[in-house]
Amino acid sequence: MNFLRGVMGGQSAGPQHTEAETIQKLCDRVASSTLLDDRRNAVRALKSLSKKYRLEVGIQAMEHLIHVLQTDRSDSEIIGYALDTLYNIISNDEEEEVEENSTRQSEDLGSQFTEIFIKQQENVTLLLSLLEEFDFHVRWPGVKLLTSLLKQLGPQVQQIILVSPMGVSRLMDLLADSREVIRNDGVLLLQALTRSNGAIQKIVAFENAFERLLDIISEEGNSDGGIVVEDCLILLQNLLKNNNSNQNFFKEGSYIQRMKPWFEVGDENSGWSAQKVTNLHLMLQLVRVLVSPTNPPGATSSCQKAMFQCGLLQQLCTILMATGVPADILTETINTVSEVIRGYQVNQDYFASVNAPSNPPRPAIVVLLMSMVNERQPFVLRCAVLYCFQCFLYKNQKGQGEIVSTLLPSTIDATGNSVSAGQLLCGGLFSTDSLSNWCAAVALAHALQENATQKEQLLRVQLATSIGNPPVSLLQQCTNILSQGDKIDRRGSKIQTRVGLLMLLCTWLSSCPIAVTHFLHNSANVPFLTAQIAENLGEEEQLVQGLCALLLGISIYFNDNSLESYKKEKLKQLIEKRIGKENFIEKLGFISKHELYSRASQKPQPNFPSPEYMIFDHEFTKLVKELEGVITKAIYKSSEEDKKEEEVKKTLEQHDNIVTHYKNMIREQDLQLEELKQQVSTLKCQNEQLQTAVTQQVSQIQQHKDQYNLLKIQLGKDNQHQGSYSEGAQMNGVQPEEIGRLREEIEELKNNQELLQSKLTEKDSVIENLKSSQTSGTNEQSSAIVSARDSEQVAELKQELATLKSQLNSQSVEITKLQTEKQELLQKTEVFAKSVEVQGETQTVIATKTTDVEGRLSALLQETKELKNEIKALSEERTAIKEQLDSSNSTIAILQTEKDKLELEITDSKKEQDDLLVLLADQDQKILSLKNKLKDLGHPVEEEDELESGDQEDEDDESEDPGKDLDHI
Repeated sequence: MNFLRGVMGGQSAGPQHTEAETIQKLCDRVASSTLLDDRRNAVRALKSLSKKYRLEVGIQAMEHLIHVLQTDRSDSEIIGYALDTLYNIISNDEEEEVEENSTRQSEDLGSQFTEIFIKQQENVTLLLSLLEEFDFHVRWPGVKLLTSLLKQLGPQVQQIILVSPMGVSRLMDLLADSREVIRNDGVLLLQALTRSNGAIQKIVAFENAFERLLDIISEEGNSDGGIVVEDCLILLQNLLKNNNSNQNFFKEGSYIQRMKPWFEVGDENSGWSAQKVTNLHLMLQLVRVLVSPTNPPGATSSCQKAMFQCGLLQQLCTILMATGVPADILTETINTVSEVIRGYQVNQDYFASVNAPSNPPRPAIVVLLMSMVNERQPFVLRCAVLYCFQCFLYKNQKGQGEIVSTLLPSTIDATGNSVSAGQLLCGGLFSTDSLSNWCAAVALAHALQENATQKEQLLRVQLATSIGNPPVSLLQQCTNILSQGDKIDRRGSKIQTRVGLLMLLCTWLSSCPIAVTHFLHNSANVPFLTAQIAENLGEEEQLVQGLCALLLGISIYFNDNSLESYKKEKLKQLIEKRIGKENFIEKLGFISKHELYSRASQKPQPNFPSPEYMIFDHEFTKLVKELEGVITKAIYKSSEEDKKEEEVKKTLEQHDNIVTHYKNMIREQDLQLEELKQQVSTLKCQNEQLQTAVTQQVSQIQQHKDQYNLLKIQLGKDNQHQGSYSEGAQMNGVQPEEIGRLREEIEELKNNQELLQSKLTEKDSVIENLKSSQTSGTNEQSSAIVSARDSEQVAELKQELATLKSQLNSQSVEITKLQTEKQELLQKTEVFAKSVEVQGETQTVIATKTTDVEGRLSALLQETKELKNEIKALSEERTAIKEQLDSSNSTIAILQTEKDKLELEITDSKKEQDDLLVLLADQDQKILSLKNKLKDLGHPVEEEDELESGDQEDEDDESEDPGKDLDHI
């Protein structure tokens, strides 16, 4: 109470009040005080009382505290005290040493106060808005209070947050808080928020939760991190478990690839802390959530594909074969690998290729099976290995064939150096450990599941039971052990071995008439089964009786009547005489009525608390459900109905054969039609190509004909009227014009050359004038600078002029070449004219001459084209020379402007020098007058003083006033 007096602001020492009165006074101060400090002190006092007097503070102060949250938003300190007080009232985090009764009372109290708080939904919305405050003293208690509300009444609070605007988004901002305490408590808050609420899980996932959580896990050190990693993994499980939308989003966001570094634990792991084991266990469970058999098949297979492509499966197999891994982590890793490969062929093939790091290396499957049939290994590990083997064989006919082939005589290693999977299964099947018998029988049954080929192949397996005795088939050995019953002393359950063998035989014989015939061929099998079913045994043996009835029913239903003594009808009569149909059906129903049957039918994983519960296999429960009804119908059917059914089956088979025959014919015809269609399409394409080629050739032939006719007509006209040169000109219509154009262009080039040369002479004269003007500078220093700059620029101009001259020379040479070529062309045309004037040849000679004329004309045309190209090149060079001349003109203009600037500077400097000289003369006159005055006053003036005064006057920029010296004197 002394503490309360101090908190309440120095109350006078008086009689002690009760706690309720004190709380009431504090509530009155919170409600009525106008000063913020008083209200803050009162709320602080309520906070200190709220843990010990939780009920009283909650009843009296909750309404006032909510009012403080609404009105005093500007003061973070009082808001923080109010939130802490509400948290103490609502949360059940009391002392651990309290009794169970008081613990229940506190839980009820917390839920009641939570119900009062959330009755007004605005209170939760207000709390969400307070979480936007960055102040630590507001945000952290707000996070804790909301977490406590979710723990007390989760569904109701989730619904309020779901309907409040931006409610989930505000909470997601907590993961980005730079303060680790708030970030970590934010993860706990989101755990409570996302529990069993698919809508909120989707919103949180689409608010970039996966990215942020994976970043936190990576920052904290993955599996080596602390409890923060554990909290993040639990939150990820909440978001992904039983939520197909989030699982698909996780896969499409390439977040599976980011899980691979979690499992990089290496081969040698010396330090496995408890936290690391917990983290890795949760990581493995998270992988299993994505590939769970309860997920949709398409989603599971896509996740399995991604895990193989990113190397996650390879990483898990590395942990599987590593040394020093804790037993529970190894068990969970085996279960995880099982579900990653289950039903996905690529992953199953990869797992079959994995070898253990032993000498010599052994397949991982063999190493795991050695653990399964070893009774010294932990029970959970053996169950995990069995599950892994089942998942490896699930919908994997290739793997089933490889396992069965290891039992066949042709593939068994004669040297005995290596142990195969089949040998391990047989060893476990006939060992003295009942659990090994059951596991081996179930594993072998999975090798035969929905695979008639392997059921027939397994009939070839022969076993050497003892020395000197002939080998016995595997089927016969199983029935022999089954018939011996309890005569063999075994460790473990009494019925486990027989149940395992009966499940194997039922799986083997179902849908396989050949195996049924082999089973019935042994005359002791049917009497044994009927005797087992007919006896009245205890509850433990009822399951064995039911399985024996199922096996006998399979032998009837899948019987092909190949054995005369064990046809369907005779077996039915035997059941009716020895057992009775009703009794047989009742015993058959013992299987599905067993208490462990429904448990095994729920999940594929063999998850049992102890070996005694290991009775049924998941796949076998499916078989029982499928066969129970059909066997019941088969038992009650008469022989006539059987005959009719067989006839119907035969007709259906014939019909199916006919249908399949016609289907094959139609399929072959479809293939032939496709081939013919492809051939027709290719022939059409070829035909179109040939037609286009023909049309092109026809057009070319027509053009040649037209040219030939024109030449003939033109040659006829030339013989009558003109010479060959004019004839060629008329025939071409181009040559004289081209020659004229060439002449004109040559003349233009000459004129341009003369213009360029005149411009060059003008520039040379300008440069000479510049040189002469630059040499006549008055100031030596400025003229030296200008001459240096001008000399550099003049040198550059000289170089440019030299290049221009060389280009002009090359142009003149090319022009002369063109002129000579023109003369040669003229000569050629004259020679051509003379040659054409010769007449009197025959028509054949004229034709040859026309071809010569055509060749010469084409050559002339080619030469004219070349001349055109050369003229174009010359014109381009001319433009380049013009550009260079323009640039030289610009440089000359720049030089001229710089020269003018320098001349202005020189004139300015001359003016300044003249002014300085005038000033110096005036100063000399003043000094002389002063000296004379001093002499007149009788003050001696020495020569040194004169020199010093003269030096000082020369050095200073401004001379001092001589009147000061006179005043001093």
